[in-house]
Amino acid sequence: MDDSTATVNSTLLTPRRPQDFGNIRADWATSMLDRRHRFTFSPVVDINPFRSRSWLLRNGVGNWNFSLTYTYESPEYATVQSGVDSNLNGDSVSDRAIVNPAGNPLIGSGVNGIDKNGNVTTTASAIVAYVAKNPNAGYIVAGAGALANGGRNTFPLDPINNFDVSVKKRISVGERVKVELGFQAFNLLNHPQFTAGYIDDVFQSKNTNRNFLIPSNASFGQYGGFSPGRGFLSSNARYGQIMAKITF
Repeated sequence: MDDSTATVNSTLLTPRRPQDFGNIRADWATSMLDRRHRFTFSPVVDINPFRSRSWLLRNGVGNWNFSLTYTYESPEYATVQSGVDSNLNGDSVSDRAIVNPAGNPLIGSGVNGIDKNGNVTTTASAIVAYVAKNPNAGYIVAGAGALANGGRNTFPLDPINNFDVSVKKRISVGERVKVELGFQAFNLLNHPQFTAGYIDDVFQSKNTNRNFLIPSNASFGQYGGFSPGRGFLSSNARYGQIMAKITF
């Protein structure tokens, strides 16, 4: 838990500035660094049936190493933002949205301004209330001057659900020199995992687009995918690498 994770403009998923500079305590929430649960299972198998036999059998047929790593990790949470200066403090970067408990949390909605006669208006000075364009939305834009009840980091992204595999072949050259050849495949099943960082690295990716976090945007909630208007986050597609190591 924290009230500020990023102190520089490194990501738009969790704005570095508080919504209200006079009430930083209101930003106390799940940190963007929080991964509440992480499970890793990594069996390693060495195959060396000819340990005491000839060099050719020992190194040509035997000396194999297989390893599989399965990882499941809780998702990072992002902050839904109105994209307008809701609290009228001259800063629209971190202004939150309105949460509708009865709505669908995967649906967002913009608002219509209403004047004192109950008519829709776009004249800022005439607006006395706002009405959601979609009352079934779980997140609704807080118009200028509206009181947002949405907290910080309430929108979950994808968890990590990943298999990696490694195959290595060891060859002994004399008593001191050993050669190791191998192949490693990451995200072996090519399962799309739209995470904010990387599934095999601790570094965060720099997120420079927050459209999927603004309820009035047509891309709201569509942080993953391959069709137009989607795919703000990487799917962490499968990739492999060949490695070689000499020990002497």
